[in-house]
Amino acid sequence: MNPFLFRLFRNNEIRVHELNYLFWECTMRCNLHCRHCGSDCFASSRQPDMPLADFLHALDTIPKEKIVKGFTVVLTGGEPLLRPDIREIGLALRERGFGWGMVSNGFFYDRQMHGRLLGAGMGALTISLDGEALSHDWMRGREGSFDRAMEAIRLAASAPRLAFDVVTCVHRKNLRELPRLKTLLEEAGVKQWRLFTVIPIGRAASDPEMILQDDELVALMDFIRKERLAGGPMHVTFSCEGYLGPYDAQVRDTPFFCRAGVNIASVLIDGRICACPNIDRDVFSQGNIYTDNFYAVWEQRFQPFRGRKWARRGPCATCGEWRDCLGGGMHNWHGDCRQGLTCHFAQIRAASGGNPHL
Repeated sequence: MNPFLFRLFRNNEIRVHELNYLFWECTMRCNLHCRHCGSDCFASSRQPDMPLADFLHALDTIPKEKIVKGFTVVLTGGEPLLRPDIREIGLALRERGFGWGMVSNGFFYDRQMHGRLLGAGMGALTISLDGEALSHDWMRGREGSFDRAMEAIRLAASAPRLAFDVVTCVHRKNLRELPRLKTLLEEAGVKQWRLFTVIPIGRAASDPEMILQDDELVALMDFIRKERLAGGPMHVTFSCEGYLGPYDAQVRDTPFFCRAGVNIASVLIDGRICACPNIDRDVFSQGNIYTDNFYAVWEQRFQPFRGRKWARRGPCATCGEWRDCLGGGMHNWHGDCRQGLTCHFAQIRAASGGNPHL
């Protein structure tokens, strides 16, 4: 897409800021102890699950005419399947006209659960698989989690009406496993595979194994580019986490655009209103469903998400890619926000000897 035209499109999306994707952090309880967890669910699990009625009260502030076609509520956590009322949640969302989906580690997703959730109208599902058996279990902190995830993946892939993808966190330990993992997923019937990297937040902040070096990031980009060119039964993409310069058009379907606070909101476990759950909630939360009208907050606040000039600081202040990057993904700005935590474009440029065009 022509960069100028895409900027016009992006600016119009920001101006309209149509809400069509809402995360609900419905629990902070988790059965695994993942090395890369951005929210450190084990430490946060003392926070009780949010009652369904409280979340529905927030949803009911959205005028019916603003519930656009395809509006999706995504249950996240923690591990949503730890909630005993998961089916009731799905039915309540469908009754109100919302599509719904879930992000899960797959450990509890067996054939019975599969049938229950499809029966409750679940339309989208993401399951995490972070390498072959040893790597995945190491990453997830629980032996047997790979086998459980693969069982869940096969079940989900067998449901034609389910919008299903597998997401893989790529780190230094599993990077070389990606070709074999691709074959494994294709054999399981997976049609969509999304890869992402880790920024140093949560548990990953003190774990150097999680963070790709410059040449490793380029190797990941080259792998995705090669697989996309080759085609095949499974569509491979890189996630929306950051601007990639010339790689953007080669590893993604559309140019980089952080839609957090533009089309995406979240209701966090304690009622705070934010965008994607991995964004620094202490810095960027915009209100709370227990004190504010959710939809009024969406319409009237979220200025830091929709106007990014504040992020032109640190290395971003003089970067020639600013118009297309706008400081990268919002989850990249944590703490005092003097500068972003990582810059994929800078890593790619460094690995290519300083050539911004590779």
